[in-house]
Amino acid sequence: MAPAMSSAFELAVPSSGLATLVFDLPGKKVNVFTRSVLSELEKLIERMATSQDIRCLVLLSGKEGNFVAGADIDEIADVTDPAAAEEGARVGQRLFQAWNELPFPTIAAIQGTCVGGGTELSLAGNYILISDRQDVRIGLPEVRIGIVPAWGGCSRLPRRTGLASALDIILGGKSVDGKKAFKIGLADAVLPDPTFLREVRSFAEQVLQGRPPPRRRSNLKSKLLDGNPLGRDVVFSQARKQVLKRTGGHYPAALQAIEVVEVGRRRGLEAGLQAEARATGALAVSPVCKNLIHIFKMMEASKRESASLETDQQPIREAAVLGAGVMGGGIAQILADRADIPVRLKDVGTTPLATGMAHAKEIFEKQVARRRLTRPEAARKMNLLLPCLDYAGFRRVELVVEAIVEDLRVKQQVFSELADQVGPEVVLASNTSSLSIDLIGRDTPNPERIVGMHFFNPVHQMPLVEVVKGSKTSHQAVQVVLTLCRRLGKTPVVVKDGPGFLVNRILTFYMTEALWLLDEGRAIEDIDGVMTDWGMPMGPLALIDTVGIDVAVKVAHILAAAFADRLVLPTWADQLAQPERLGIKTGSGFYLYKGQERSKPDPAVYRNLGLATPNEPSDPGEFLDRMVLPMVNEAARCLAEALVMNPSELDLAMIMGTGFPPFRGGLCRWADLQGAERLVTILRQLAEHNGERFQPSVALERAVEGGGIYATYS
Repeated sequence: MAPAMSSAFELAVPSSGLATLVFDLPGKKVNVFTRSVLSELEKLIERMATSQDIRCLVLLSGKEGNFVAGADIDEIADVTDPAAAEEGARVGQRLFQAWNELPFPTIAAIQGTCVGGGTELSLAGNYILISDRQDVRIGLPEVRIGIVPAWGGCSRLPRRTGLASALDIILGGKSVDGKKAFKIGLADAVLPDPTFLREVRSFAEQVLQGRPPPRRRSNLKSKLLDGNPLGRDVVFSQARKQVLKRTGGHYPAALQAIEVVEVGRRRGLEAGLQAEARATGALAVSPVCKNLIHIFKMMEASKRESASLETDQQPIREAAVLGAGVMGGGIAQILADRADIPVRLKDVGTTPLATGMAHAKEIFEKQVARRRLTRPEAARKMNLLLPCLDYAGFRRVELVVEAIVEDLRVKQQVFSELADQVGPEVVLASNTSSLSIDLIGRDTPNPERIVGMHFFNPVHQMPLVEVVKGSKTSHQAVQVVLTLCRRLGKTPVVVKDGPGFLVNRILTFYMTEALWLLDEGRAIEDIDGVMTDWGMPMGPLALIDTVGIDVAVKVAHILAAAFADRLVLPTWADQLAQPERLGIKTGSGFYLYKGQERSKPDPAVYRNLGLATPNEPSDPGEFLDRMVLPMVNEAARCLAEALVMNPSELDLAMIMGTGFPPFRGGLCRWADLQGAERLVTILRQLAEHNGERFQPSVALERAVEGGGIYATYS
């Protein structure tokens, strides 16, 4: 058979019978399964099924760093008919089953990211080979966009890896590297990347000779769990408990995936495929799925936007951090870990230096315990941290991140002093959470190189970085920070200088209203419970404890001074922060703590603040409106002031920086789905009964006229 060309595939069949099929979708950076691609593949499979010349087929990708990215997300986003969604699942299933039934062995040779439909096609074949490159991953991320793997993933993966490993990947939407894939039986071999194609050919030749390398055997635990009904019941029961604990039942795809896997395991492959299709029909048209796809698209757009702002500049090769507390130590750690560069960690005393270094070491040790780093790798990266009490060596650094006390005068003094110790081209970034970048750099020469780089705590876990552009900040300084953020694996959002920037400004209105509810006699657990039931990772009072009561009160005062017309604090707010009651870091705040674990509300809070112990029943609906709608109101103001580029960036910042429930699509999208006009009506009612601070903003009323926040401010 002569080489055949299509728009997406190239089939080559040499005389040896060892054929190759290269997937290379024109005009795309990654391979995706569009309707047209599936149609082409179907015709190709029909031809190959009758071929007398193919003895073994190797599936390859023509994309650098990518095997197959799965189904076309736009086609999933556009589907509104459950029957159409179900039929889309069946189309892929029939095609991949035809691949499975080809009259010769097939080998998926994976040298780049392979997810979703790419993984499912590979599972439908006979062998999976994967490169040992560190960035190569294989997995099934479908639950992250609110659906289940529906082209055979739920049915075939457990047969390959065992139930426990399969559920871990499916329910977490995880992707694993080659080493892990081989360990759990997903891959048949992990091959060295420099000689990958040669090793693939050698493997294929062994298959042709009828002596393929033996498959990795299931371990004893997997056999015991999978091999009897009681063991399987235990696995499914534990999976449901863990999903409910993690998601609160707000993400139906994970729970549905358990049902689908269970059907396939109990009743066979065909029944499993039918269950996959039915589940997809219901899930793909659900609001949760549409909201999660919206977030996925926001993240992709943010990456493209950041890439367009970045240049071909040389990456930062050495950096410094001023301030070695927990935050400074966290920033230094992630620079050493992700950027893999030397980091000078400076403070004025040995005690804070020891705290910062100990915090960094603790993070590295956790990574070793979770097998994300080997012990030698962690030790090497820890050695990149250079604690110091002076500015020796600062002439070599290309970026300094300041993480000292949140005091404007102190920051101004430090930045002015720092300017004498580094070159005029060195970017000076402040980790301030609320102070003006313009004011911080007021006395510093070359203020165009001063930029905000606001990390969220804990630094190694929170994905957001607010990149704050002052009125004098140069485009180049912003580019340097954006490039570094991407290198650190963070999601950067560019915001203009202003009190509290974006996230803390909006969040302070939310937390302050929680204090007013407390003032009115509401219970701590009721206030927080309403918001966690709604989907927030923790309630506003628990969040204050986590941030630190002293820090939260300080930020609240800064913003109350800036927005005196609408941000008013209870008279007792200054009594909140006591040396022994600062939240989780002192073991007590609104709650009592055992180490880092929150236990129960502290009844002494009411007495200490002069408040009556709550005994009235609570109205969850009122609580919700009073805490969420001020955030919507302030978000509209931020957009009207062009503090952030558009509603998508604002929503992304709130999700990544506060844990705003992803299944709700983001603050602005949620508001649009509720109806801006309806929210304005509720705010007016709240203003009448609870105070002028609830008056709807001109910016939000403008959104009513413009057809919604997205329609008005995009």
